[in-house]
Amino acid sequence: QVQLVESGGGLVQAGGSLRLSCAASGRTFSSYAMGWFRQAPGKERDFVARISATGRNTYFADSAKGRFTISRDNAKNTVYLQMNSLKPEDTAVYYCAADRNNVVVTTTQAYEYWGQGTQVTVSS
Repeated sequence: QVQLVESGGGLVQAGGSLRLSCAASGRTFSSYAMGWFRQAPGKERDFVARISATGRNTYFADSAKGRFTISRDNAKNTVYLQMNSLKPEDTAVYYCAADRNNVVVTTTQAYEYWGQGTQVTVSS
């Protein structure tokens, strides 16, 4: 089993940056691909970014391309989401999730474990 805890959210002005972290428990973290999702009030939970178990491959939603970077440190059991040039529409609760499969998937159903989320608010 994998337990995930996100941190790093907060309030930032438009154009600013935040780095989210997701710390995982368990010895099998390096076996999982990791994803970031976000959910705005009244909306569905949407895919943001994904990184393979080794960290070699990354995949982004169109809304994140060119602004967000995903990375991981398997020695620290942590995955990161660096968010730059933030916009008010990026405001949401951000969740990290773990997927033991190697195929790139962007649906919530594919991910086995979830964190509790961290709030990101971007003011205009």
